[in-house]
Amino acid sequence: MRTRVALPSSPELPEVEYSRRCAQRALASKRISAVKVANDRVVFEKVQPKRFAKLMTGRKVKRCRRWGKQLWFEMDKGPCPTLHLGMTGSVHIKGKRGLKYVRLKEEDPNTWPPRFCKLELQMSDGTCFAMSDPRRFGRISCRNDPLHEPPVSRMGFDPLIKMPTAADFAAQLRKRMADIKAVLLDQSFAAGVGNWVADEVLYQAGIHPKERAAKLSPKAVKALHRHLGAVVKRAVKVNADAAKFPRTWLFHYRWALTSSVQGQEEYPGRQRPTLEVPDFWRPHFCICPCCAEAGGGRRQAGPEARGPT
Repeated sequence: MRTRVALPSSPELPEVEYSRRCAQRALASKRISAVKVANDRVVFEKVQPKRFAKLMTGRKVKRCRRWGKQLWFEMDKGPCPTLHLGMTGSVHIKGKRGLKYVRLKEEDPNTWPPRFCKLELQMSDGTCFAMSDPRRFGRISCRNDPLHEPPVSRMGFDPLIKMPTAADFAAQLRKRMADIKAVLLDQSFAAGVGNWVADEVLYQAGIHPKERAAKLSPKAVKALHRHLGAVVKRAVKVNADAAKFPRTWLFHYRWALTSSVQGQEEYPGRQRPTLEVPDFWRPHFCICPCCAEAGGGRRQAGPEARGPT
């Protein structure tokens, strides 16, 4: 039976890490022979597009790095091109299939340049790299030392690169009086965590998103620490390919009632559960069609509804 796979709505840490790996494989140790830029002074931040092109032409990419959702290329000399994909930005390598986001039409990787292209790098060996962004929330800039300059220098830990110890994690949470989901989304706390990662981690840990971070029990903090690392590592391990995420993950159901595209997954041998969307946290409750028809009503998602990450 055919399965339609749920898709991310915007790039978060796993998607940006996948983009970094694609760029690393395609660009590392290669020289830029030509640069094409869109005359978009919104996406190009604190640098004129033509100036950016001039700075990068003839330069050699040493390696591609990331912290949170910030992606940059270390060069043989001069400033580093730094990319933030925003809500709908994508990295493209000509001839290679990339990630697809919900509400965005998948493009043929051989059609070049991609639609809404803001930046294209043509390498000396013929490789072509591009960044596109239909909604223009992404940013392209030049930074001398991205890791030690804002915005990266103001960010918190990266759950993949530098996850704190359980004790340090607990100490940081004790200083936060906001709701735990808001804390997870705060880039000064955990760099790269967005909506789907935060929802997944809280769901797997069995923590209500409105719980005050500083009031979480030691058991809850331990579970949160474990699942934050586990969810990110699992998503990165499969190159952010949603079709390979565990079927017990909330990710596959979180848009079930709010999108004509999402929620169409088919599961052999059993009915597909859907999600009810309460105001406080859309994925907090599940409804089984059988239970609903029988008058069972709303069922809170508990440990039995979750599986290992």
